[in-house]
Amino acid sequence: MDAWNYQRVCAILSTFRLNQVYSMFRKILTTLVLSSTLIACAHTSGGIATSNIPLEPASYRILGQAKGGDCQYKLLGIIPLTGGNETHSALEDALTDIPNTTALVQITSDTYSQYWILWSNTCTQVHGTAVAAN
Repeated sequence: MDAWNYQRVCAILSTFRLNQVYSMFRKILTTLVLSSTLIACAHTSGGIATSNIPLEPASYRILGQAKGGDCQYKLLGIIPLTGGNETHSALEDALTDIPNTTALVQITSDTYSQYWILWSNTCTQVHGTAVAAN
């Protein structure tokens, strides 16, 4: 085999290997791009309230910041694993966050969702200042 044929065979093999590497890189990149579409997060603001029960000014003492939440989980994003994601449950959870709390003032709520490949969850959060009646 002369030098010219040897170089030609090497060039063909080199091109074949580069095509294999390029094809593998393209498959990996496509897989990563497509799998990233299966993962997402969303955050939605909720409501604001001055208190959860009527309160007169100076008729309570502040106990601290309270937070509560309620979530719903789903398998594959469609099959519910748990009930929930209700605002009243999140509020009840916040009321039990600090002992002796009778009400919350300066209440805010929001909802967030996370979508993963195998499961998803949607949660409602309630934040407020815990107070006790004087």
